[in-house]
Amino acid sequence: MAGNGVSAKERAYRDTKARILDGSLPGGELITEGQVADALAMSRTPVREAFLRLEAEGLLRLFPKRGALVVAVSPAEVEAVLEARELVEGHALGKLCEAPADERAAVARALHDVLDVQRAAMAADDEPAFAEADRRFHITVVESARNPILLELYASLRDRQLRINLGSMDRGPRRPREILAQHEAIVDALGPGGADEARDRLREHLDATRLAVGGLRTPAAP
Repeated sequence: MAGNGVSAKERAYRDTKARILDGSLPGGELITEGQVADALAMSRTPVREAFLRLEAEGLLRLFPKRGALVVAVSPAEVEAVLEARELVEGHALGKLCEAPADERAAVARALHDVLDVQRAAMAADDEPAFAEADRRFHITVVESARNPILLELYASLRDRQLRINLGSMDRGPRRPREILAQHEAIVDALGPGGADEARDRLREHLDATRLAVGGLRTPAAP
């Protein structure tokens, strides 16, 4: 057991998973137990257990005596995640537009705070921070619905969303600016009677992500 109370297998799991989610270990890369064990100064046994856990989560595919392949995000997974997001976030936006003015204003302020973080991350060319702020923007929308079941469902998509967000920004330096503009359009649509427009802006945003990650084309800047 490590000095901080975290077991070796948990440390191997957390480190490897973090590197997969932040893109340090990209989809299609083959890694070995020995590489991870050497990097973390531990034996291969806890790494082997961590790899099995990551395989169960769909992040690794194990090949005996060869190593583990980092599973790339598939087009089918992207489509499934974005479809689920549109259903959950669209519902939340509809409720938010009809919420009392003080509640709506509080959420709008929180969203503007996240947009400020995204602007700073974009200026610093910090893609992981930008992606995390993107996640925070959307989860703030979902939290506004005050539905714990939907929030739990949305939280279950977190790891997949983070990888998709990073994949989207890999499509070029213009993409973060497009994301920011699309977020601003969603916030601008919030208000009484604005549910349809807010959901339309969300759909445009998710469609742009779908195109960017799918590599069909990079959406034009607004």
